Amino acid sequence: MTANVTRRSLLKSIGVAGGAGVMFESMRALGLVAAPQALAVPDYRPPSVGDLDAGKRGRHVVILGAGIAGLATAYELGKAGYRCTVLEAKDRVGGRNWTVRGGTSETDLDGHTQTARFAKGHYLNAGPARLPQSHITLDYCRELGIPIEPFINQNANALIYNEQTGAPVQQYRTAKADVYGYVSELLAKALDQGALDQQLSVADKDRLLTFLSGFGAIGDKADGFAYRGTDRRGYRVEPGAADQAGEVLGPPPSLPDVLASQVGRYFSFEFGYDQAMAMFQPVGGMDAIPLALHRAIGAEKFQLGAEVTKITDLPDGVEVGYRDKRGKAQLVTADFCVAALPPHVLARIPTNLDPRVASALRFPTVNPVGKIGLEYRRRWWEEDERLYGGITETDMDLAHIWYPSYGFHGQRGVVVGYYNTGKNAATYGSLTPDQRIERALAQGAKIHGGKYRDELASAFSVAWHRTPFIEGGWVDWPSRTSGEYALLNQPAGRVYFAGDWLSYFIAWQAGALDSARYAVSNIHDRVRAGG
Repeated sequence: MTANVTRRSLLKSIGVAGGAGVMFESMRALGLVAAPQALAVPDYRPPSVGDLDAGKRGRHVVILGAGIAGLATAYELGKAGYRCTVLEAKDRVGGRNWTVRGGTSETDLDGHTQTARFAKGHYLNAGPARLPQSHITLDYCRELGIPIEPFINQNANALIYNEQTGAPVQQYRTAKADVYGYVSELLAKALDQGALDQQLSVADKDRLLTFLSGFGAIGDKADGFAYRGTDRRGYRVEPGAADQAGEVLGPPPSLPDVLASQVGRYFSFEFGYDQAMAMFQPVGGMDAIPLALHRAIGAEKFQLGAEVTKITDLPDGVEVGYRDKRGKAQLVTADFCVAALPPHVLARIPTNLDPRVASALRFPTVNPVGKIGLEYRRRWWEEDERLYGGITETDMDLAHIWYPSYGFHGQRGVVVGYYNTGKNAATYGSLTPDQRIERALAQGAKIHGGKYRDELASAFSVAWHRTPFIEGGWVDWPSRTSGEYALLNQPAGRVYFAGDWLSYFIAWQAGALDSARYAVSNIHDRVRAGG
């Protein structure tokens, strides 16, 4: 090969000789395309009964918490022949994976009791509600036979409303057309005036102008690269037959008005690795995942209504005290323990572990999170506004409004009237359930009008930071390099820890699954080594 052979000419020659498939694999080898292992989930070799000598089989593991991490731990260990006991303080499995249906009842830490009155077939995924394609959660859905369907995360017909800027409610498509159009116009003018001559060759400038022309739908040089708006903004009157050409929205607002509206700040979420379409959801509700794991593990392995009161690490095992559903003190001994509770809840349980462990458990900060499900007597968002799924973004304290991605053209539907975090979630969480409904309706009516209140049939809200035995939506690490994160990813004697909070997918089920598999692998390797 001569020195003047470029990668481009090499790949072209490979493509001619071997076809597109060979060229694609060559691009992988050259590091120009993500390698298959870069697209795969972290390496995990499921433990097997056959890995262990007869004398090492049947070790007993007590698992604290029946959230996704605890369930996955019991499921994976069970497949390898371990005996598992799962202690769960609540009367259901799933933890934050909680689907609220008609008849669901919950009492929060403030003594407020709600009972959902949703119609049959309708529900609120009060916790996780969407599954990215890249997450191993979908692998478990496949393995457990859980049917999935699309979740519409992005919708050009969804709305943006920034109350504080005074901008009108507008569709995503309109906002994007205007922001992309004006940004393209400005960049094209800068290119034409030589502002980037030191960074770009003549050929590169030409290519970039070609891109901007399509990306922003701007005019040519003779037109001053002007953005004037096109049918990308939407129609005031839809096109039809014969002479019904339709009436395009327009003209667009001025550049200063578009910038002042601040609508562009909502677009970046679409580029997030874990937010990009397509996304999915289990058919019938997200709790199909914990329920399938519960069935696969076996109901006899669970103690529900079991609140852990003490964890004791012993030289040759562990001892866990708990109160059963009747309030009676119980004690379970095992070879190992996997604590899969929220860290701030775990930190309050008396143990004989190194004090650094309790300190590390208190180190993450708890994030308040709230949701409300508003059930409507008719699907007005579809009938009146042609809004099929998707998310409306706002700068109000409700933050987001989600439209259901199931039950299209049905009689009823449940809209997520707010999904907020931090200060806004704390504000709503301090209200009574009836006050939350009233506030959510008042805010949502600013976008959708009177029907947002008038068509309501029922509602159910959750403030995760005020939910017993959970007390937060998720946690954030002030630092992962100051020692606490590393310490809790190691066993404390025979006590292991697991949860999404011990992963880089915090607030996702995939993080809980990854963490559970990490703990399972470490226990299995220890047993194989004679520990």
